Amino acid sequence: MRIRATVAAVSGALALSALVVPSAAQADDAHRATGSVADVARAAQTGSAAKAGARSLAATNSVGELDLTFSKVKVNAGKAIAVGTSATKKVATSFTVTHAADIDIFAPGFVLDVSLYRGSFDEPVNELYGDTAPTCKKVSATVANCTGRIAISPVYDLYSNSDATTWKVGGVAVDFNGQDPESADPSQIGWALQDSLGSNKLQRFSKLTVNASPEPVKKGKTLTVTGKLSRANWDDLKYHGYATQSVKLQFRKKNSSTYTTVKTIKTSSTGALKTTVKAAADGYWRYSFAGTSTTPAVSAAGDFVDVK
Repeated sequence: MRIRATVAAVSGALALSALVVPSAAQADDAHRATGSVADVARAAQTGSAAKAGARSLAATNSVGELDLTFSKVKVNAGKAIAVGTSATKKVATSFTVTHAADIDIFAPGFVLDVSLYRGSFDEPVNELYGDTAPTCKKVSATVANCTGRIAISPVYDLYSNSDATTWKVGGVAVDFNGQDPESADPSQIGWALQDSLGSNKLQRFSKLTVNASPEPVKKGKTLTVTGKLSRANWDDLKYHGYATQSVKLQFRKKNSSTYTTVKTIKTSSTGALKTTVKAAADGYWRYSFAGTSTTPAVSAAGDFVDVK
């Protein structure tokens, strides 16, 4: 379940106004209406917990700043993440948690997560969190290895095409110490926040088509090869042509497994592709795009042409 929280300033002290743990059906609708579990930690860190001197009140390290760190963090194995216009993209996470012996990360009400964020860690422009709690395996009394996933909905999580950029990775832990999260006292919450644990590019998913005609064609005659390069637009959740991009026209002979570049052309203002070649042998024609920082590489499925 995706954990979300809203933090509000009440009479000069930060308090938890809500912590939502929606059902799978409700999860997407909760994304933008609420904040994130990191807000809980930030509230406890900067609000009444810190002002009340929570560390001095704590009998153990379970209240106030936790002696807990994240390491060996990987999101999508460090690779770029391409997201389309409708389907939720789910990517694997893995990390190691090292903590003091008096901290029980397996206790009820203890929340761990790693996230992607852009902007500053204290005031992020956007954040992406897991839709399920990570699974952790104890290595020793103070070390655990964890795996989880981050779910990215283009409909609810991505605000605009400006989200196609490099995101940083952060870690957060919150210990509610047996309290009801919906009415928890921030001064009795333990927290750990850690930023700059890595980075991932978020990219706009790309599509590429090809059509070679006529089919069949006489040897030596002209083939016209058309196609289109498009990519996801998160402003309107549609695919639009990717203009003025270099794309390779490639050919693979019928009994070969290797494509060879024949020429390189550029897409039109609408992402369209069109060029001509002489037909020489049976084989497959395709367009291939190398990608950009905001758009992943993509190759069209080969279109077979029978040469008579």
